[in-house]
Amino acid sequence: MRILAIDHGTKRMGIAISDELKMIAHPIEFIPAEPFGGFLARLKELLRDKEVELILVGMPRNMNGSYGPAALKVQDFVAALKGAVTVPIETWDERLTSAQANRFLIEGNVRREQRKEKVDKMAAAILLQSYLDSRTA
Repeated sequence: MRILAIDHGTKRMGIAISDELKMIAHPIEFIPAEPFGGFLARLKELLRDKEVELILVGMPRNMNGSYGPAALKVQDFVAALKGAVTVPIETWDERLTSAQANRFLIEGNVRREQRKEKVDKMAAAILLQSYLDSRTA
């Protein structure tokens, strides 16, 4: 069984998956956020095909640890997900994951137009790896 992570965005949802041992996160794709029905259909395919036991959703927090307007959108998203899937859902602090993903891609000499397509799934992988590392520490 695996853990699937979602980096929530208004345009794209970054998706990453753990290996079966739950030690390493792998970025797999992004799914357009709209229409929500299309997103859910693809998510359900992934949940079934990858044998997912937990969905991890990135929860944006301000640098001081407080929650802002983006966190409210994620809470609404999580509530909608809970009504649509049976897999348990948890949230995880995602502060700076997109910035870190961008930095990794820049350091890897990924061109700007390609970074736009890869940053969301990379952010999801960073989020998931942080969660996986916290479980073994």
